[in-house]
Order: sequence, then C-alpha cells, then structure tokens
Amino acid sequence: MWNKIKIIFRDKDLRKKILFVLLILFLFRVGANITIPGVDLERLSKFMSSGFFGFLSIISGSGLSNLSIMMLGVAPYITATIIMQLLTMMFPKLKEMYHEEGEAGKQKFNQYSRLFTVPLAALQAFGLLSMLASKGVLVNLTLYDKIVNIIIIIAGSVLLMWLGELISEYGIGNGVSLIIFAGIVSSIPSAVYRLFTLQFYLSQIPMYLGVLIAIVFIVAGVVVVTEAERPIPISYAKRIRGTRMYGGSSTYLPLRINQAGVIPIIFALSILLFPQMILNFLDGFQGNNIINAISGIFQSFINNIYIYGTFYFVLVFLFTYFYTAVTFDPNAIATNLQKSGAFIPGIRPGKSTAEYISKILNKITFFGAMFLGVIAVLPFVMQGITQNPLFAIGGTALLIVVSVVLELVKQTESQIVMREYE
Repeated sequence: MWNKIKIIFRDKDLRKKILFVLLILFLFRVGANITIPGVDLERLSKFMSSGFFGFLSIISGSGLSNLSIMMLGVAPYITATIIMQLLTMMFPKLKEMYHEEGEAGKQKFNQYSRLFTVPLAALQAFGLLSMLASKGVLVNLTLYDKIVNIIIIIAGSVLLMWLGELISEYGIGNGVSLIIFAGIVSSIPSAVYRLFTLQFYLSQIPMYLGVLIAIVFIVAGVVVVTEAERPIPISYAKRIRGTRMYGGSSTYLPLRINQAGVIPIIFALSILLFPQMILNFLDGFQGNNIINAISGIFQSFINNIYIYGTFYFVLVFLFTYFYTAVTFDPNAIATNLQKSGAFIPGIRPGKSTAEYISKILNKITFFGAMFLGVIAVLPFVMQGITQNPLFAIGGTALLIVVSVVLELVKQTESQIVMREYE
C-alpha cells in the first residue's frame, strides 16, 4: 500500500488527476455553502429533520441542508438517467441505442439524459421553492425573486453535472458519484462534534464501543456483498482461418450479486416519501374533518417505524428485481455470445443459454435484494437499539460511500499498474 501511495505522489499525471478532483470538490463545497436569498434559517433547520428533506439532501450532496445555489445537486441528472433507462423498456429505438450501438449510442443516450436534466431541474426547483415558501422557510419573495431563484438553482444543477463530467474525463473515478460522496462525508465532522460535545456520557462508553464494532462489521459486509460475483464459465469454439487456428480459450461471465447498486433504495424512498409530501401539502388545509382524518392516517404511517420499515424492505426487494430486469438482458447476452462463437459448456447456444443465465440471475438477485433490504432498514434498527439518531448507521449513504471508495481504489490501482508496465 505504501509503495502505491509513493507512486501516486511521484507520478506527475496521477498527481495532477488527484489534485484536479480535489479542486472540483472544493469548488462544489464552496457553492454548497452559498445560500439563495430570503431563507429563514431557524425554520429551515426544523424542516431538515424530516425524512423527505434528509433523503433529498443526501442525493443532492448535502446542498439542500442550507438551501444553497446547488440545493438540487446532481439529483435532476440522476432522475433523468433513471427515467431514460426505464424508457428503454417502452421504446425499442432507445433500447437499441443504449445496448447495441456501442460507445457512440451510449454517448447519444447520455446527451439526451443531460438535456432532460434541465426541465426536470426547473420542475423540482419550482415545486421545492413553492413548498418552502408556503411553510415560511422562504420569506418576502416577489415573483421576480422566485424566477431568479429558479434560474440560479437550474444553473447550479447544470454546473454540478458539468463538473461531474470533468472529473470523469480528466480525473479519477465517476464524477457524479464523487460529488454525492463529498456531500455525505462533509456531514461527518459535524456529527462527530455533536456526539462528543453535546451527547457524550462516560456511562455509555460500552455502547459507543459496541457501535464502533458494529460499524466495522457492517462496512465489511457491504464490501463483501458489493464485490461478490457469480462466475459463469465461457468457452470459445476453435475456428480455422487459412493456416491458423483461432479460439479454444476459456473465460467467465461475472454476474454481480448486487447488480442494481443503490438504485432500488432510491426508488423505494421516492415512493415512501409521497406520504410525507402529501402531509406537508395538507398542513395548509387544516380545519376540515376529512382532511384531518387523512392527515392522521399518513402521520400514523410515517411515525410507526415497524410498518414504515416493513414497507421499505418490501419495496427495496421488489425494485431490485425490477431494475435488474431493466438493465440486464439475458437474451442480448446470449445473442452476443453466439455471434462471437462463445458458449457455456453443457448449454446449447441461443434460447437455452438465455434461460440458463436468467435462472442464475434470479437466484443471485434474491440474495442481492435481501442484502439491499437489510441495508435499507438498518438505520431504523440501529436507532432503535441505541436510542440515538446519530447512530443510524446504514442505508443509502453508507452504500454510496462504500461503492464510491471501492470504485476509486480500483481505478487508482489500474492507473498505477499501467504506469508500472510503462
């Protein structure tokens, strides 16, 4: 490890890439602390304690926590990308562009996602500002001020999307993931400060040690499952061209247990946040008995941690299967293998190969879905055991942080290996 660190600091190109990434992340954190006009900070802090805004703050890279000019972060771009991937199921031309036209098709597909980000950012900015204004978080705003704020928020989202693309092109790692990662990590120092200055008690030291050990095991489990693969052996048929023989080699097709990544958790949270949104909307119409009864039902659902956690787990489990089916096509894999002269030993090419891959995928997706479901509800479990919201370990933030760190380490090691060969 120390040799690799020495290589990173000695190599001029690697050092430039890392410094470039740090510079972009520094610019992001500066922008995330510049607030838009007309914010009532006292009321804002109360709103940030709700699950709805807490989740949006994670996805935006914590820019929403103080209503900064980058409050939406890369959330519109992520939403646009997810919607475009879902549309591939409905429109064959989009599916062909994304899966069959190679790198040029993916670049065109990504360009459509970028363009779709702008109207999504406008809608999200308008809806969010309208809700905050109705709750008194934004005060003394004229129509002109609202329009200016919406334009500023759209510009902040597009700027962050562009900065993420710059990191991916000229730095190391995935730019969008690193921006979200930086936002999550930036909240750790304040949480540690609150723990050791406001909520630290000597009598609870055994609990703190137990939580620390639990964190180590949870992170280790996330790493193991995130990296776990089910290899399917692949053989290439021997072919004779002229006087030479080609093929005859063997390799394997890796199927990841967690094929869907963090997307199912985002889907499930988006569905579960609707009751919170509806409750916030109904708060402005108090006095009607029917509305009060509906508000009471939604409030009971949100406050009952057992019902909420059960629905959360089930939705994550189902969305894992759904998203895996959208993004991974066994028929396309079987067709590509057949075209390249490859086959799975003991399985006939074509339809039988697709059925075999689909059968294995369904089995390992079950374990991936269970893993994501457990990670999703883990914050509720940890908070229930410790009775302290600061120890709500798990969920989207942990999965994103671990995944980004693993991907960053892999890309850095590949850069080091390439320079060692040179």
